Amino acid sequence: MGNWALSHLNKYLYQYRYYFLSGIVFVFLNNFFGSYQGPIIRETIDYLEKSLPLLKQAQGAEKAALQNEFGWNIGILVLKILGLTILSGVFLYFQRKIIIGTSRRIEYDLKNEIYNHYQQLPVSFYKKNNTGDIMNRISEDVNQVRNYLGPAIMYGINLFAIFIVTVPIMLSVNTELTLYTLIPLPFLVISIYVVQNVITKHSEEIQRSMSGLSTLVQETFAGVRVLKSFVREDNMADQFEVQSNDYKDKAIQLSRINALFFPIMVFLIGASIILIVWIGGKNVIGHGGVTNGNIAEFIFYLNKLAWPVTSLGWITVMIKRAEVSQGRINQFLKEQNTLRKGAEKTTPIVGTIEFKDVSFTYPDTGIEAVRHMSFTTLPGQTLAIIGNTGSGKSTVASLLCRLYDLSSGTISIDGTSISDFNLQYLRSQIGFVPQDVFLFSDTIRNNIAFGFDNVTEAQIIEAAEFADLYHSIQHFPDGLDTILGERGITLSGGQKQRLSLARAFIRNPRLFILDDCLSAVDTKTEDTILNNLKLVLGDRSTVIISHRVSSVKLANTILVMDDGEIVESGSHEELIQVQGVYRSIYLKQLKEEPTNSI
Repeated sequence: MGNWALSHLNKYLYQYRYYFLSGIVFVFLNNFFGSYQGPIIRETIDYLEKSLPLLKQAQGAEKAALQNEFGWNIGILVLKILGLTILSGVFLYFQRKIIIGTSRRIEYDLKNEIYNHYQQLPVSFYKKNNTGDIMNRISEDVNQVRNYLGPAIMYGINLFAIFIVTVPIMLSVNTELTLYTLIPLPFLVISIYVVQNVITKHSEEIQRSMSGLSTLVQETFAGVRVLKSFVREDNMADQFEVQSNDYKDKAIQLSRINALFFPIMVFLIGASIILIVWIGGKNVIGHGGVTNGNIAEFIFYLNKLAWPVTSLGWITVMIKRAEVSQGRINQFLKEQNTLRKGAEKTTPIVGTIEFKDVSFTYPDTGIEAVRHMSFTTLPGQTLAIIGNTGSGKSTVASLLCRLYDLSSGTISIDGTSISDFNLQYLRSQIGFVPQDVFLFSDTIRNNIAFGFDNVTEAQIIEAAEFADLYHSIQHFPDGLDTILGERGITLSGGQKQRLSLARAFIRNPRLFILDDCLSAVDTKTEDTILNNLKLVLGDRSTVIISHRVSSVKLANTILVMDDGEIVESGSHEELIQVQGVYRSIYLKQLKEEPTNSI
């Protein structure tokens, strides 16, 4: 049981045990009152069979008296059936409300558990798993688990309850009729199980086809600018038609298989009814103690048993699906945060940063991005890192934010290893602006104030002005309340980067890390932002990472990286005097931008 994927849910079943227990009670009550309609139906049919001939033969006052008695007795029987039906319906309502409602509560708890676990996992987890798969675990997989916790458990208990309640009643009436009623039911279960398995297989194929179709549509909308600029609308329309036809063909094939479900059910139930009528009829004719009321009663029991028995195949499929889905969820829940825990310090940060013989290899790819890196920068100083693409610049930013643990060496802030700081506290003291800007589909105001509940209008405006963005915002119809499209699609590349800068500034961090975040702005705007940065820095430290000399030339110290190593260091004036990588980058960019004073 311990290795069974669904055993992970035992804690939730225990947590909500009283809900499930009350739901089970209502299942039994529903079936008890529902099944006891059978004897009333038998009594009604037998009474009609006995009374109608007498009613036909009676004359005058006797007939009137018999009619009154007949109407009264039939009325009582009908009221009994109606009362039992109402009670059964009431308990069915509470049964569904409690069990299905509890499955929704567990769904909510499970999603929270998964989401909170996702939040604790390191960046390396997200690099080795695609977003669609991660989202599937918390949406589609959880939905399959909910189907097990709700419908599968409810119908499974209902099947057990209806047999416990109904079969003894049937046996007490007539053993032979009971056996003949139950004979076709196993064949019904097997047939439905086989059909459901085929349906499941085709459903999975449809899901994969739908997933491919959704991905195509998502990429089309996300890359609409590229699509239109390369005039590929017709080509994408053709691709969509091919995938859409594939989905249509599979859906039609599934509908054909689905069409078998009810004919099989009707045929096997019909076979049971034939057996009941045949055996029962022979007993009636042969005076074997079976009445027409018994035949009607057993047909009622058969119809009562048919759906629960049919659902057994469906329940089995749901359990199998849930087991697979929970197994996938468990696989992610077993992922651990590989970042080592230290002393959890929250001492105020001054800003002295020191790298001592730092090396780092990405755990997911095995690529050694940084090798034997050492440097020191003091509070109030600006350190710049420049180099060609793939030289390891952005890795330095990730290591400073402790998105990864080091392979070797130490990084310390104010003499304390960053692994000894409380992780959330450390990151709260860093204003990190990544090169890959991410904006939420929300207002500009909320994107700037992201992560803060009590931010004033003045603070938001100050942050926007610092990033040289406020003037642009004023031209938007709704100003700071302008809603951005998905990933900030309504903004230009430069505006996105400046908004990301404003978001970092409003945190009032002790350490700024700008990771190539000015690549999409013009040199005039870049100069404005860098000058604003100098004005507000004070004794705070800044690390500027860029491939542009114009972004790093004013730094106190510039580190030049190549293939994961520091190959040069010094000020701008010192480095351009040396025949090295920095001078080569400088001269190349000087030729590319002859009008800009780099």
